[in-house]
Amino acid sequence: MELKDPLGELWAADISENVKRLKVFLEKDKPPYFATVGDYVTSNILEAGIHPEIAVVDHKIMRRDVDPIEFKCDHESVDNPPGTITAESQRALYGALEHTNGFRLVADGEEDLLVLPLMAYLPEGSVIVYGQPREGMVVITLTEEKKVWARDFMASMQDA
Repeated sequence: MELKDPLGELWAADISENVKRLKVFLEKDKPPYFATVGDYVTSNILEAGIHPEIAVVDHKIMRRDVDPIEFKCDHESVDNPPGTITAESQRALYGALEHTNGFRLVADGEEDLLVLPLMAYLPEGSVIVYGQPREGMVVITLTEEKKVWARDFMASMQDA
């Protein structure tokens, strides 16, 4: 699986339609964790009154600076240059599981690849949403197979 291909199910509707669909999906499935990656999907999801346990942002949309999203929960900033997954980012996301009132990670650099440690660390059945530019949003429901794939992919990145 290539990273440019969606890592889950691509919902190719307008963002407002996708968020309405997501609200119904989350109410029905009640995942153990719900996480978002990316400023665009995160801000739209928050505006709809849906609060992910974990949100990962970088204050950019399609590489352009945007106003920071205001969070009323625990948050941490980490250095995560484009095309990387730093050990600091991985530690912060692993630690996010300990926060009971929500956790926001602000990546200084780029957050795109941070969907991989979320896939590796969150329990099976968890849902991760990220944006697929100009196409829609991707909804990943974690299975053991997807968790193993993410761990293997991150290991192959370290070996490169």
